[in-house]
Amino acid sequence: MKENKNLTNREIEVLELVAGGLSNQDIAEELHISIHTVKAHISSMYRKIETSSRVALAVNSLKLGII
Repeated sequence: MKENKNLTNREIEVLELVAGGLSNQDIAEELHISIHTVKAHISSMYRKIETSSRVALAVNSLKLGII
């Protein structure tokens, strides 16, 4: 069963791209949002998933079944 840690649909989209190795700029371009918005989503996910790096964010998300 997937656990989403109360992530929004957009945060999950960003998370999948982070896990795919995309930079913040690449994510912004892919989703047609500002880089500031990407950074805000990532900061929010750091709090919700209780981690502080992109790699840990991706690994923990996979372990939790979020992505």
